[in-house]
Amino acid sequence: MDIQSYISSGAIESFVLGLSDAAEIAEINVLRLEHPQIEAAILAFEKSLEKQALNAPTQPVPEMKQVLMARLKTEFAQIDPAIAEGNKDKQTSLAPVVPISQSSTSSIFKYLSIAAMVLLIASAGLNFYFYQEFQSANNRYSALLIQKNSLEANMNGVQTKMLDMYQSMQMMGDPAMVKVMLPGIKGKEQNMATVYWDSRSKDVYLLPNKLPQLQSNKQYQLWAMVDGKPVDAGMISDCAGLCKLKNIPRAEAFAITLESMGGSPAPNMDQLLVLGKVG
Repeated sequence: MDIQSYISSGAIESFVLGLSDAAEIAEINVLRLEHPQIEAAILAFEKSLEKQALNAPTQPVPEMKQVLMARLKTEFAQIDPAIAEGNKDKQTSLAPVVPISQSSTSSIFKYLSIAAMVLLIASAGLNFYFYQEFQSANNRYSALLIQKNSLEANMNGVQTKMLDMYQSMQMMGDPAMVKVMLPGIKGKEQNMATVYWDSRSKDVYLLPNKLPQLQSNKQYQLWAMVDGKPVDAGMISDCAGLCKLKNIPRAEAFAITLESMGGSPAPNMDQLLVLGKVG
């Protein structure tokens, strides 16, 4: 297993942020025990989140502090004065213990309630901050995943085109392939195409060397001249390298015309672009 690839795959971040499903959680809990690098990566990401939170804590508004301090001052003033006198009586061992009255107990509970409220407000503020940080990290992580998937798709497309071109070069170098050059007709000498005709299977392949830019409603069509009559050899699509067309058992020549999208049962001779004889 490639540990570094696994760490950089985003599985660690998903696990720490609570985005992993049950199977992924079980897998990473096993791997963190077997591979110290994975455990270290988990701890490092957790520390980075903690550091980010501590570097920018959310402060309560100043008005909240003034309200709470005024409330606490009022509650302390309501405590029985005997409590304060009890502290002075500690200076002598003969002083009697002053019992706390019911009103003092009630005031203490009020004080504790206010303290609990302060803690609750502080906790809510921190929870809101961490929630915002979690959402921000989750959005960044999702954006990175989308970018990664897009790059992988583009890379796969490039690899497919390169493989098609390599296979095309292999076929063009095959001695069994009959090469038929299709130069432009008079007045359209800038056009050029090449037919590769497999002498064994009779499959026809076309390399559109130089043909005019197509309109959205037009398409090139290849024709094989058989006994002086044009036979449909297939429509030319956008392909990397050689375009595989129809199987043609025999032909004296090949030609390409510009037709409406989908092709035509008979060639439009006014739109003849290239023509080449076999042999």
